[in-house]
Amino acid sequence: MAETKGTKWIFTTLFILVVVTTIEVALGILKPEIMLTRILGTSLLNITFIVLTLVKAYYIVWYFMHVKFENKGFRRTLTLPLYILIPYLSFILLLEAGYINLQM
Repeated sequence: MAETKGTKWIFTTLFILVVVTTIEVALGILKPEIMLTRILGTSLLNITFIVLTLVKAYYIVWYFMHVKFENKGFRRTLTLPLYILIPYLSFILLLEAGYINLQM
């Protein structure tokens, strides 16, 4: 079946999601020793998982939920609060995760 221009972005997005998921699974299975070093109260591996999850969430929302094809005002209404919310929630998660290892 010939690939048309209309379906090319679907397969490109699917390929990106498969690659990111494969990297996440491989890192989860292998858990490289160098990525277990502590940064910002958690391991580099956890930070990598957070970043890769955000990349996957971006592609799912932007392409499969068709936000890319909406008008500029609606896109900004959806994305601008996330520029505040995601860093804030990540900060809280990383900060609170650091307290688990503290001895009282």
